[in-house]
Amino acid sequence: MPFNCTITAHLWQMLPYCVYVLYSLRDVLLYHGFTTNLGARLANHNQGKTKSTKGRRPLMVIHSEYYLSKSDALRRERYFKTTMGKRMLKLILRHTLMQLRGNKAET
Repeated sequence: MPFNCTITAHLWQMLPYCVYVLYSLRDVLLYHGFTTNLGARLANHNQGKTKSTKGRRPLMVIHSEYYLSKSDALRRERYFKTTMGKRMLKLILRHTLMQLRGNKAET
């Protein structure tokens, strides 16, 4: 699960608010969230410190978007949690999801 903290740190300085999508390698479901520190947030998820994802570990980031405005980021996170937002994400990430689910089938 490579994660480039240098890029994240640079983006954080310019665009501090992040909306992210995690993929559970255990149950192959998605989790959507908001943070100002994606590296630390991912570590918390994978260490079991987040109640909603504790039983779904390991998790990996498959999508992230950065915003200057906190309200814009929170609005986007809420959208990802709607039926239309979930459909849109699955459409945009369809090749990624197919690859990940194919890899899971091999293990």
